[in-house]
Amino acid sequence: MSIARRLETLPLGPFHYRLLLICGIGWLFDAMDVGLISFVLPAVGGEWHLTAAQMGALGSIGLLGMGLGAVFGGALSDRLGRKKVFTYTLIFYGAATFLAGTAPNYTWLMFWRFLVGLGLGAEVPVAFTLMSEFSPARYRGRMTVLLESFWALGWIVAALIGYMAVPRWGWRLAFFIGALPALYAAVLRRALPESPRYLEKIGQLEAAAAVVAVVEKDSGVPEGEGPFEPVKDEGPASGGTVWDLWSRRYFRRTLCLWLLWFGINFSYYGIVTWLPSLMVGKGFAIIKSFGYVLIMTLGQIPGYFSAAYLVEKIGRKTTLVSYLVLSGAAAYMFSLSNTTGQLIIWGLAVYFFNLGAWGVLYAYTPELYPTAIRATGSGWASFSGRIGAILAPLMVGQMLALMDQEAAYTAIFLVFTAVFAGTALGMYVLGIETKGKELE
Repeated sequence: MSIARRLETLPLGPFHYRLLLICGIGWLFDAMDVGLISFVLPAVGGEWHLTAAQMGALGSIGLLGMGLGAVFGGALSDRLGRKKVFTYTLIFYGAATFLAGTAPNYTWLMFWRFLVGLGLGAEVPVAFTLMSEFSPARYRGRMTVLLESFWALGWIVAALIGYMAVPRWGWRLAFFIGALPALYAAVLRRALPESPRYLEKIGQLEAAAAVVAVVEKDSGVPEGEGPFEPVKDEGPASGGTVWDLWSRRYFRRTLCLWLLWFGINFSYYGIVTWLPSLMVGKGFAIIKSFGYVLIMTLGQIPGYFSAAYLVEKIGRKTTLVSYLVLSGAAAYMFSLSNTTGQLIIWGLAVYFFNLGAWGVLYAYTPELYPTAIRATGSGWASFSGRIGAILAPLMVGQMLALMDQEAAYTAIFLVFTAVFAGTALGMYVLGIETKGKELE
């Protein structure tokens, strides 16, 4: 059996859950850093008297960095290995987050937030590629969605920091706390294994077999018997390029993924980046708006867990289309909400279905490419998403500048409703089902 085949047929064991925890903590820190800007924006805007357009740019600059980082991180991961890129990106963006807390003015804060995004973006395709490559075929979707569920925990931590720390001690402390991921890199260097699929692809069969043997032992399965046959991979020999993603074989898959990533990023970041500020604009005090958003973010956790269950029961395509449609419906109802109770209920629904769709997307993306271009493909898909993530906060800022608060609030969420619906249609038409299939 090839090393890849041995990984595909294993039962879940302690190793897989340890890997989920190790990668999940890194993922939690990613979400915390991304989420902090949403809760820092109102405080920074008030202290430095920023315009809505300037606040939108501050929300978008990190996403621009994430887009570029995803491209470089994915490509480097296919050439240098998953573990090395995962570890060093943690150090990079942790240090940049600390320096953001020292920014003396708007320009420097923009610069440091761009570097934070660069490091975060480089890590994103690596983390879920690594989890996907270790997971057995029949559990891959569930394990990858569970990894993505740590994003909810990180966002809740960011909301807690925003609710408890920012109003009392200022926004700089939030960034200093966000520098903690740099310390976690020491844990990763010792505890995180390299992907056997990557090792096999570059010809290090003995090293790959040694890692698989550890996984088999933890899973209670006798070690595979050598000699090991290298898996036949029709992708490039040493990492691919964006042009490989648009070849005839992968054209439909790439188009589908780029549409999905753009639409989900556009809606998600447009909503979460501005939600505290929008609620302040509707008359809620800053600490109350943070508290309400904190409650809404709790909807992410059951959203992820429900998606983790459904993704292996009804498949990636049906789950993703359903959650996108329901995200659009929830966003529409949120736009019509007038009372605190309605805002919280429909806000919970937006987070539930939106983040459930995110979880399925992270499970689905690496399943569409072979090992040689898996992280590259994931990185470029993430890049297309960051374009949407950059445009959305800027769009919201411009709409607030050109329209009165009440009209802009309704129009903003109607735009997100339309984007959710269009993204669901794209997945329905172009998406292929990968449930239970082995990785190429």
